[in-house]
Amino acid sequence: MPRQTRHDRQHSLDQALALFWRKGYHAASLKDLEGALDMRPGSIYASFGSKERLFGEVLARYGRQGLVELERTLAANPSPLGGLADYLRTLGGLRDMQRPCHACLLVKTLLELGAEEANARLAQELLDGMAARFTQVFEAARDAGELVEERTDNASAGQPARLARRYQAIVMGLRAHAERPISAAELHELADDLADDLLTLCARRH
Repeated sequence: MPRQTRHDRQHSLDQALALFWRKGYHAASLKDLEGALDMRPGSIYASFGSKERLFGEVLARYGRQGLVELERTLAANPSPLGGLADYLRTLGGLRDMQRPCHACLLVKTLLELGAEEANARLAQELLDGMAARFTQVFEAARDAGELVEERTDNASAGQPARLARRYQAIVMGLRAHAERPISAAELHELADDLADDLLTLCARRH
């Protein structure tokens, strides 16, 4: 078969991403992949090697897209902490658009696959990378004097890595909550509340 062009390959990965995100890795059959990618089994294997390797490429693509969305939001706000709050508000719009799923694909993968499977390890690495980026942003907020260093009601204040872990848990929870049968307005309200809570860490409000 002729080698796929970059455009065709990226389109195929997007189609596979939508399928795996909606159905999960194991539930997505070869027949499902044939239909989603509009490719015969031989062509799928020639292009991607195996279902497992295809899923690995999908996870990597999903991870890159997530970082691009985060960086775009952070770049629009001169305040590091304000940018993180804006990102939560952006996630409040998850139900404003049609998506295969609202929950994080990386988290879904960890829940579905055994811890020793290669793609579960990849999902963990991608989540670790996102957590590291969150830590960097909290470090920037601290260096800019945005964080209250000591608070009796919040032991994590002033500790970037600890704040990043909590923030990532909030992001995961918000995405999971978006799967519930709630209205778009209710999700926006929840995201706004979480963003406002984050800004209480500020030494100065934004």
